[in-house]
Amino acid sequence: MALTAAVSVPAAVTPLRRLSSSTRASRVVSAAAMAAAKTAVQPAVVVGGGRVGQALLSMGPPGADVLVGRGEKVPEDAPGPILVCTRNDDLDTVLEATPRSRWRDLVFFQNGMLDPWFESKGLVDANQVLAYFAVSKLGELPVDGITDTNPEGLTAAFGNWAPAVAARLQNGGLTCKVLKKEAFQKQMLEKLIWISAFMLVGARHPGATVGVVEKEYRSEVASLIAELASAAAEERGFTFDAGIEERLCAYSRAVAHFPTAVKEFKWRNGWFYSLSEKALAQGKPDPCPLHTAWLKEIKVI
Repeated sequence: MALTAAVSVPAAVTPLRRLSSSTRASRVVSAAAMAAAKTAVQPAVVVGGGRVGQALLSMGPPGADVLVGRGEKVPEDAPGPILVCTRNDDLDTVLEATPRSRWRDLVFFQNGMLDPWFESKGLVDANQVLAYFAVSKLGELPVDGITDTNPEGLTAAFGNWAPAVAARLQNGGLTCKVLKKEAFQKQMLEKLIWISAFMLVGARHPGATVGVVEKEYRSEVASLIAELASAAAEERGFTFDAGIEERLCAYSRAVAHFPTAVKEFKWRNGWFYSLSEKALAQGKPDPCPLHTAWLKEIKVI
């Protein structure tokens, strides 16, 4: 049975510290001023005027960015990268609204495993960002995703526009690493495992926040992380860095108040379920049996 439903999470997930508004603002302004003094930020097109899109606009050169809203065309002659901050299910529409000559300039901020979609559109080396920062409300300052295991920050960018994206985020007081493709793929899959594992375990325990899952159902989520990491590593032919469980649990402690919910698994858990479907169709053992069983338990397959 094809998977039709996904974990519902925002494009950028709320991170670690909760500072007072005045302290947070002073730190962000100070960091932004320091970054601006070091690195010029390139103008960009921002697709999507929600919380993340507006935050990215605030980090750019004043008056130089172009905002593209729902149903609007991406201009062919606007300079710089095209920062795509829409929902995953709007990506086809965004691509249709973008001149083909500008496809190489698209930078995707979406969560989930987008590789199958990229491949279907001829965007194999598309620019991507793993956004471990959050904007709680429209117009609020973004808060960085820093954990006790990764004090250097977790946000990462890949592609020809990655340095420009990193400069923009640093101008807003956020951290951002520029990674090569394999390193980025590993980190992308780690975030996919985090979403898939914590949201699914949370769905088994209605009302549980991410922090409750990490604290009270650690054994369940640890088993799922190990299974999904093994399946992803086998599929991609690489090995995750040691300590994946602790890294993902540290991030969960940083976002302890974040809710868990199941709506549409298409873009997140759907990739792991597709591995199960493929293996079973070939007469092989399910590489994610626990994942499959729990999806059946909560009746999304």
